[in-house]
Amino acid sequence: MDRRQQKTRDAIFRAFTELLSKKSYTKITVQEIINEANIGRSTFYAHFETRDELLKELCTDLFTHVFSQTLSSEHTHDFSASAGDPGAMIVHILYHLRDNRKNIVSLLSCESSELFLSYFKQYLREFVTAHLLAELGQSSGTIPEEFLINHITCSFIGMVEWWVRQDLKQSPEELAGYFEQVILPVIH
Repeated sequence: MDRRQQKTRDAIFRAFTELLSKKSYTKITVQEIINEANIGRSTFYAHFETRDELLKELCTDLFTHVFSQTLSSEHTHDFSASAGDPGAMIVHILYHLRDNRKNIVSLLSCESSELFLSYFKQYLREFVTAHLLAELGQSSGTIPEEFLINHITCSFIGMVEWWVRQDLKQSPEELAGYFEQVILPVIH
C-alpha cells in the first residue's frame, strides 16, 4: 500500500472512530464516514466493501499490534526488554486497550459488540495458546487444553469488560496482577 492509500485509510479509520465516540455503530452510515473523512464514495469503497469490513479491518489493525510478539518502546510504555515474558505481554495488551479506550468503550457498548468481541477473542485465543500455555506450561493433564484456552480467553474478556465498567481505574499492571493470581493456579 502506498503512502497516499495509507493516508486515506487512516482518514477513514479516524472518521469512523470519531463517529463511534458520538453514536452507536448501527446508526453510523457510510455517508457519514465519507463526510467525516472528506473523501468520495468510490474512494471509501475502493478500501472497504461494507461498514462491517471497516470494523473488521480496524480491529485487525488494532489487535495485530496489541498482540504483537515484538514488544517495542512506545509513548506510554516500554516492554522491549521483556520480549517473550507472558506477564509483560499481558500488561502490554492492557496498555493498548487503555490507550485506545475511546474506541474500545465505543465498540464494547455498541450493538455490534459481538462482532468486535469475536475478533478480540480470536487474537486472544492465539495469544493464550502460544504464550500462556506454551511459555508457562500446563501441568494438569486432567483439564482438556481446548477447555482451558476457552476458560482463560473468556476470563480475560470478562476482566476487560469489568475494567471498562470501572472506568479503567486500575493500572494495567494492577489488572494483570489480578488476572495472573486467578489464572496461574488453573494453569499449574
